[in-house]
This record gives sequence, C-alpha cells and structure tokens, in this order.
Amino acid sequence: MILTSILDNDFYKFTMQHGVVKLFPKARARYTFINRGKHSFPPGFAEALRTAVNDMARLQLTEEEKEFLQVTCPYLDPTYLDFLQGYRYNPSEVHIAQHGEDLEVHADGYWYRTILWEVPLMSLICELYYQLTGQQRVGDAEVTRITREKIEKYKQMGITIADFGTRRRHSLAVHQLVVKALRQYGEGCFIGTSNVHLAMRNSVKPVGTHAHEWFMFHAAKYGFKMANMLGLENWVQVYRGDLGIALSDTYTSAVFFEQFDKKFAKLFDGVRHDSGDPILFAEQTIAHYISKGVNPLSKTIIFSDGLNDDKVAHIADYCRGKIGMSFGIGTNFTNDVGLTALNIVIKMYEALPEDAPRWTPVVKLSDVSGKYTGDEKMIELAKEMLSM
Repeated sequence: MILTSILDNDFYKFTMQHGVVKLFPKARARYTFINRGKHSFPPGFAEALRTAVNDMARLQLTEEEKEFLQVTCPYLDPTYLDFLQGYRYNPSEVHIAQHGEDLEVHADGYWYRTILWEVPLMSLICELYYQLTGQQRVGDAEVTRITREKIEKYKQMGITIADFGTRRRHSLAVHQLVVKALRQYGEGCFIGTSNVHLAMRNSVKPVGTHAHEWFMFHAAKYGFKMANMLGLENWVQVYRGDLGIALSDTYTSAVFFEQFDKKFAKLFDGVRHDSGDPILFAEQTIAHYISKGVNPLSKTIIFSDGLNDDKVAHIADYCRGKIGMSFGIGTNFTNDVGLTALNIVIKMYEALPEDAPRWTPVVKLSDVSGKYTGDEKMIELAKEMLSM
C-alpha cells in the first residue's frame, strides 16, 4: 500500500466533511482530474492507480488517531469522530481510464464521502508518475538539507510557516522527511502541517479550514450572489468561532470583500490568499479592515499561492507592521527533489444539493482569470450575476 493512514489527507478535507455531515448529508458531488501541465502518463498508469485506489478501502481510523483528533481538535463533534472511525473509502466511487498518454479520473457520490478523495488521489498520481517513469530524486540526506536551508531562511525573516504540500508532493517518504526536518530545524517558525497523519506523527498542529469547494457548493444550492455569505454563515454555525480563516477567491476577492461585512471581519481571524498579486491583495485586505473599523494588526493573512523564499520575503516586507501574516508552502517544500513537479488539480465540477431536480455545474473564478475552472457557460453566467 502506498498510503498507510486514513489521516494522510489535508486537514480542511476533514473539517469540511464534518460540516457536510451536519448540514448537507444528502448532497452529492462530482470531481474531475485536470492535467494543467499536459503531462504524458506512461502505459499501465491507469491500472497502477486503480490498484492503489483499491488498496485505500483497507484504511480506517485507529483508536490512536481518534484520540489525537479528540485532543487536538475539540471542535470536531464526537458523533463525527465516530462516523470517521466507521468510514471506509469506496473505490467504486472513482472512475479511472487511460487513453494513450492521457489520464481520466472522476469521483462521484454523496458529498460527505467523496470529499475525501481529492487530495490522496492527487498524491497517488504524483507518486506513481515518478515511479513509473523511472525518475530518480535526490537522496534523503539532500532532501533534509534543502528543507533545513529553507526553514532557516524563513526563521531569519521572523515569520511563521506551515506545510501545505500533500497534494503535489513527490511521495509520502519525501513528505515525511520534509516535515521531520521542518520540526527539527524550524522552532519558532514552523507552526504545523496541513497533513493530519504527519501532524500526528511529528507532534505538530494540523492546519487548515476550508477550500473552494465549500463555496462552490453553496453557489449550486443558493446562487452565486449568496455563495460567499451563506458559506461563511454556515461555517460559523458549525465551528462557532474556531477555524477562523476565510478563503477569499472562489469568485474573486473583490466579490468576497463585498460580502465580508463588519460581522465577518470581526468574527473571522483573517483571510487566505490563494491567487493573484499578493501585495495588491494585502492592500485590499488592510483597506477593507480599516473601512470596517477593525485594526488590521489584529487579523492575519495566510498566503498560500505558489510561494518560495523570494516571494515570501517580498510579501513579508510589505505586510510587516501593517497586518498579521503567515505562510503556507506546498510544492516548494514537498517536491523540490531535482525533478519537475506535476501541475495537476482535481476539482468539483458538479453538485446535486438535497432534493434538487438536476445536477448543477460549479465553477471557480480565482483572482487570475486564466485559472477559472468549470463549465464555460456557467463561468459566463457567474460573471454576469456578479457584475464582473
């Protein structure tokens, strides 16, 4: 088995799953693989991925893992943890096919179940790609050295860093080396990892709140104009002030801030930047807080868009003394091993809310128009409805 723990997933998948179980237990969702980098997959790749996915049916939450979640994440209901202990991946929810060098992957089922597939599927695709193409990474000692060098640079900047690298990591083995090195050499700077399994193994905090699909589903259920507002309201309903970082760019940050009113500005601890110019976003965020009578220094921006040390230094120089900041670094930590990282995503593309008569295409309109994802007609409709 390539994956050895059901918690080898990003934390926000479990926090969203908890919300879905409570609020939308009958909703269904469909996800699809998008090969942004036009990578060529070798013969037999689909069969190897199928085997790895089938193996995931054997994963289950252990008592030790359940206790870790109980202690570390008290905002997760005991009923949810019991549910998670009984949860098993159902490989029949995942369709895999290969057409020459092109890979096709879809997941389809109840949202509370299929929500866990995205991240491990992506990590499996990456790991199998390097295995089956015979590409050799640098050695373990070099992975540790590279990671140590990076975290020591970040320490000198006087900032905090989290690992967000599960989805496009080179492999589980590399990810383990990276988190171990971050913890060993990053005291006072490294604050946690989005990977719950590795957080538990390394005695650090699991980090994350929600992802774009939370708001994409709300658009399917309530309409584009209400998606951000009701997405935030429902998050508050579930977590009552915990997990207070709001994702801003599902339908562009400009639209988000129109609905991020004084109540949300005061209640949420901050916002996450995931696309577009980070300095422009920081300017917008600071101005928005000031307009609502909120001191920006009491809030935090989590930057998480394709970061490296140069970008982080530039952002930190701008934000210091103006607003709180922290950084989530993904591929630059977990796939800096001398090989080309895959440019792939898996996105929800349709949702079927409770009692809805038909499936609704869902879209994401990030702060970079070239990263819009979803049905073209629905993208145009969203832009019209949101006056973009």
